[in-house]
Amino acid sequence: MPEGSSPRTLAEALRNRDDEELAALLRARPDLLSPVPNDLTQLATRAGTRASVVRALERLDRFTLQTAEALAVAPDHAPYATLLALLTGDEGDTAIEAALPRAVGALRTQALIWGGNDKLRLVRTARELLAPSPTRPSPTGLGPTVAESTSGMSPGRIQDILATAGLPTTHDPVSAVAALTSLFTDRTRMAALLDTAPMEALTVLDRLVWGPPYGEVTANPTPPVQWLRDRGLLLPASPRTVVLPREAALHLRAGRAHRVPEPEPPEVRPAATASATGRPQVVDSTAAGQAYTALQTVEDLLQDWHEGGPAVLRSGGLSVRDLKRTAVALDASEPMAAFWLELAYGAGLLASDGEADERYAPTPAYDEWLTWPPAEQWALLGTAWLTATRTPGLVGTQDGKGRALAALGPDLDRSAALEVRRRVLDLLATLPAGTAPDPETVLARLRWERPLRASGSNPDSNAARNVAEGPLDLRSRIAAWTLSEAEALGITGRGALSTHARALLSPEPLDARAATAAGILAPLLPQPLDHVLLQADLTAVAPGPLERPLAETLAVLADVESKGGATVYRFTPGSVRRALDAGRAASDLHTFLATHSRTPVPQPLSYLIDDVARRHGHLRIGAASAYVRCDDDALLDEILADKRSQGLRLRRLAPTVLAAQADPATLLDGLRTMGYAPAAESAEGDVLITRAHARRTPPRTAPVPVPDGPPTPDATLLGAAVKAIRAGDLAATVVRKPGLDTAARNGELPRSTSAETLATVQAAAMTGAAIWIGYVNAEGAASQRVIAPVRVEGGFVTAYDHTADEVRTYPLHRITGVAELADDPA
Repeated sequence: MPEGSSPRTLAEALRNRDDEELAALLRARPDLLSPVPNDLTQLATRAGTRASVVRALERLDRFTLQTAEALAVAPDHAPYATLLALLTGDEGDTAIEAALPRAVGALRTQALIWGGNDKLRLVRTARELLAPSPTRPSPTGLGPTVAESTSGMSPGRIQDILATAGLPTTHDPVSAVAALTSLFTDRTRMAALLDTAPMEALTVLDRLVWGPPYGEVTANPTPPVQWLRDRGLLLPASPRTVVLPREAALHLRAGRAHRVPEPEPPEVRPAATASATGRPQVVDSTAAGQAYTALQTVEDLLQDWHEGGPAVLRSGGLSVRDLKRTAVALDASEPMAAFWLELAYGAGLLASDGEADERYAPTPAYDEWLTWPPAEQWALLGTAWLTATRTPGLVGTQDGKGRALAALGPDLDRSAALEVRRRVLDLLATLPAGTAPDPETVLARLRWERPLRASGSNPDSNAARNVAEGPLDLRSRIAAWTLSEAEALGITGRGALSTHARALLSPEPLDARAATAAGILAPLLPQPLDHVLLQADLTAVAPGPLERPLAETLAVLADVESKGGATVYRFTPGSVRRALDAGRAASDLHTFLATHSRTPVPQPLSYLIDDVARRHGHLRIGAASAYVRCDDDALLDEILADKRSQGLRLRRLAPTVLAAQADPATLLDGLRTMGYAPAAESAEGDVLITRAHARRTPPRTAPVPVPDGPPTPDATLLGAAVKAIRAGDLAATVVRKPGLDTAARNGELPRSTSAETLATVQAAAMTGAAIWIGYVNAEGAASQRVIAPVRVEGGFVTAYDHTADEVRTYPLHRITGVAELADDPA
């Protein structure tokens, strides 16, 4: 391309870029690298495909998108001044003037526009998405131009419009359309025309000016509408529809393409009650308390499913009934129960066991997690939540087919969740430490940064309707869920980002971030206690978290009555019997309570333990079908006489033995319901000790997040890709001998005989000239290359490969042909 001339195509514009600018394009649009383009022509073609352009538009902020929308309604090859006028209007705007260079630069970097500032060109696919059409207004609310609206109109009707508007008639439709367009774009003459309009006609224009610009008319329109039609201010779009031409609308808008341009992002402001948030130390302390509560909740959940959780639905996930039961067990709402389930699942602590009767159960990783310090336990949960794409807030809603989405189900992944969650936390990190944000300003900022992803932000945008993901404003919903989940998990305290959460957001590797966060959190977590406070009403109060052995034993010996700042346990005959069934003797229980109580053991509790222990095991039950054995035959007489035992169908086999037509488990439950304390015994007559049977899944990995498109390439990949594209473009555009360019343009490899190939290569090695070769590698992949042969021997040619930018050796039998170049590319 001659120096100083404007590029004719996007490919030529890309060739004018340096390596840094090409790398910036590939970094901003990583989908262009899958796979790496062969040359710049292929890169330009791929950058103009609909899917790639839509993905790029999705990632534009509101003002950059407004800039592209304005360029879509501007004349093709519009200069920078025209674009600026469409955004600022007749009155001008210094904020827009300052922000426009950045927006144009962003569009140019992403190859959505190209050309110099004297001729800005929007990529054709982007113009098709953003420009108005006969069936769809522009996102700006503007309609088609006068030329587009009159394309099917009779020449006589156009001349009538000119005459009514006070313009001289012309000899052809083209000049007539040009004259009408000139009238609508002339501020003075257009103002004079509108000064003669009836007030009702101006009211009609006011309703259409900001879009949509279409309106329905009857066969006999009202006088104001007829006045507008006669002067071309309303042009026919269909037999029953009229449209306000773009040029007329821009005059009515004072030249502005958008009603409210937004050159600057909305500020994330502190909450109205931010002054009450407190010092950063208060925020960290509150967040640490929430973090410990989160650990207890996850542990309670998995302990409840210790022996196997609910069944897996046939379609995957947890049933509504089981979710309700889990919520009751956790003393939480159903949405929060779904969050805790998904958090444990995302951390790899919970999974389905994969058996024929498939059920949920803790994984082996859960047992290892229990041995970690609390701060490290929280770090695992925090990093799992931060990097997850599963969205528990969707549980209970319906998918596109009207099916309810279940907790732990297969359809909860949303690729936008990871980006939105991280962005929300980054916005919180911009506020001073200890300051909580106003949630509405956070949502407004997110909508400004990704307007097309928030489909409700621009209902007139067809591109928004086509590319928005999921239900209306899903990103805003995810952001709101992020704020509530962060508070429950201890990421935030009183709405403000905690210090340990800020460590999770640092640019370090994830493992290093988790270790730093755990180190900051550890001193803030409450230390486990080794004691409880026994009370005379058969309760024990744990004033804080308990050491694990103490908590596990106390959970067997007593029932949890309430939770909160302190946990209250209640001792009952059933709970004491449970401890005895687990192999504890009465003396063990007395010793345990005396050791771990800061208060004397109340006498009623001692009596309860002794009374249950005295009766425990007096009756023995074994398998006959089942039998009851007791040394006290009077007690057996009492059981037989009790009407409640009729369902067990007992009969006496001996003075001290009763037989039952029920299995041992049913017989145990029946006698316990009647108020007795039987014990199961083995075939040898020994008491059977019952302990909870732990059910675990096979080793499971945590679910893999669903990426939102290709990952951002690193510097190494970008450098290699740019180098490969440059080299491939050199091979594709190098000047060849006459007659060879057609084959090159068609992608055909050069062809020559073996003798011609050998002679040409040897001659090039002697003269140091570069040649064009076709080459087929061992895998059968064909390619074109520009090489400068250095040595030819033994059936191989060693040459500098301009395409790969390195010295390589090629077998001569794999070269399909050679051709001389007109000039040496080196």
